[in-house]
Amino acid sequence: MNAIDSVAVGARGIRAKLGNIEVLHNISVAFSAGRWTSIVGPNGAGKSTLLKVLANLLPHAGEVLLLGQPLATLRARERAQQLSWLGQNESSADDLTAYDVAMLGRLPHQPWLAPPSDADHAAVARALRATHAWDGRDRPLGQLSGGERQRVLLARALATEAQVLLMDEPLANLDPPHQTDWLQIVRQLVASGKTVVSVLHEISFALHADDMVVMAAGRVTHHGACNDAATHRALELVFDHRIGVHQLAGQWVALPRI
Repeated sequence: MNAIDSVAVGARGIRAKLGNIEVLHNISVAFSAGRWTSIVGPNGAGKSTLLKVLANLLPHAGEVLLLGQPLATLRARERAQQLSWLGQNESSADDLTAYDVAMLGRLPHQPWLAPPSDADHAAVARALRATHAWDGRDRPLGQLSGGERQRVLLARALATEAQVLLMDEPLANLDPPHQTDWLQIVRQLVASGKTVVSVLHEISFALHADDMVVMAAGRVTHHGACNDAATHRALELVFDHRIGVHQLAGQWVALPRI
């Protein structure tokens, strides 16, 4: 595998504005294929904005590469087949059942106006079972709790079976057991060769990733392995040393400094 092929998503010279304010300042970063990278940083660091740029959801200057190709040159269907997105506060029609919402993830693979295939139904079933949302598959989305809804939206992202998954605050509204389920899902995705990039506020969960991008004030301040001492120092610094990274029971965790 050459250097280009080993990068699943790359950003070169990215600048982005929200209104008239520039919030990303000349960011260049590469996310390795077949690995999970967590993006962390304080509020207002530009984490979600960067992820939206990578998903082609925000206007920007600079170039995004997806699996070695300029993202802007890919047709919408081709892009949607290769890249799956789970955003914050995602909306969907409340009268759709959980099953139908998850099936939306299969649209990039379906011919225009064609009914779902057996492969589509199989992919949706796998996704709903993986997120423990299968039992509620016939319930309208509007009748689900916040956590149940989040699991259905995660199933929609998984059902696409894309090579790259971008997730913005995927643990929102999930209770601890389902947060652990999410962690297992990501590990299974990476083990199968897929690439996951996630924005997380839960720093101890973020430290389970392979790599970490630390951001502050619209810039990348550090990019390294999660088990690297330099990454831990950068993480502590960006949060003004109000947290400390420690190893407990063989795992890295972030604890408040009181």
